[in-house]
Amino acid sequence: MLTSDREAGEGTVHGQVHDGFEGVREAFAHVVREQPQPTGQQLAVYSDGVRVVDLWAGPGADGDTLTGVFSVSKGAAYIVVALLVQDGVLDLDRTVSSYWPEFGQAGKERITLRQLLAHQAGVVGVDDVFTIEELADDRLMAGRLAAQAPYWTPGTAFGYHGLVIAALAGEVVRRATGRSLQDWWELRVRAPRGADFFLGLPEELDARYLPVTPAVPEPGAEEPEPESRKLLDIAFSTAHLPDLSVFPNFRLTRALGQGSAGGVASARGAAAAFAAVIGVLDGSPALLDPDTIETFTRIHSEGTDLVGGDESRFALGFQVLDARYDVLGADAFGHGGAAGAMAFASPARGFAYGYVRSRFALGDSADKENTMMIGEVVAAVRGRK
Repeated sequence: MLTSDREAGEGTVHGQVHDGFEGVREAFAHVVREQPQPTGQQLAVYSDGVRVVDLWAGPGADGDTLTGVFSVSKGAAYIVVALLVQDGVLDLDRTVSSYWPEFGQAGKERITLRQLLAHQAGVVGVDDVFTIEELADDRLMAGRLAAQAPYWTPGTAFGYHGLVIAALAGEVVRRATGRSLQDWWELRVRAPRGADFFLGLPEELDARYLPVTPAVPEPGAEEPEPESRKLLDIAFSTAHLPDLSVFPNFRLTRALGQGSAGGVASARGAAAAFAAVIGVLDGSPALLDPDTIETFTRIHSEGTDLVGGDESRFALGFQVLDARYDVLGADAFGHGGAAGAMAFASPARGFAYGYVRSRFALGDSADKENTMMIGEVVAAVRGRK
């Protein structure tokens, strides 16, 4: 084990890496040096049952710091659904309305759970924007979404259900089991595996929370506007928010653990959760068996995303990451978050990765950060085999 207290511009890189992972430490230090504004950052990697990378830097951050991870939360939601499918409690090819009768209206009667998870349902938001209180509460959103007509014919196309997917899937979970998606996460994953990745942060842990801060654009820089913002505005119905970056800073969001974007984690916790899924966490057995992983990581939607307008691919909820990070194999699955966080597992290579940051990244800068660090992780893992 190597310690890693290294100067990096305005900050110092703290933590440890195992022998062979020195390149990961150097990549993380480079990322810290290149930050245009002070940013709390953490990186953790599990490989073959051991935490081989545990690094942090920036104001307010240490190894135990928690912050908002936005859509990395969806990874937790999909892990819960996969566990319940594996248990035989949920059936991917049953209609959503067979679990949740109120959903079966306005053209949504035949939508299956599989189509929903593949972002094919067309229920990306509501015609009238959600309030902050609704955005923070999956059950309130589900109540509004039950009556909403889809924005395209379900099953004929796909688009990212960015703020609502876990509210929809979570209501199926609640109707089928009597427990919320958040309860199942705590019971099946977070508590028994000791992962600091919360869908519902207890108030007594709030002292560990590092608020998310907005990105600060370069003077004169302008964000490009999509040609059509209609579906994008509906899917990211944040008219009552001054900025999406502050969403997890509301105590209500953190307390309720909104499953699409309200999760709170450290890099250690995000990596540990995915390590638990594939069985590389401290000798514990894998949460999901290979058949379930194959089912949930097979590509279900591919082509033009009607919401974002870009070319994209989705498995059953999980993002397919090999196109985004070409050093990864087709087996890698997980989810990124709006501030630049990323958490995933690579079953074939036997490692899990978690990266969180407390300041929103500009443009594709976080993808560049992750590309650099993931490349070094893969090289180090290969070197151990």
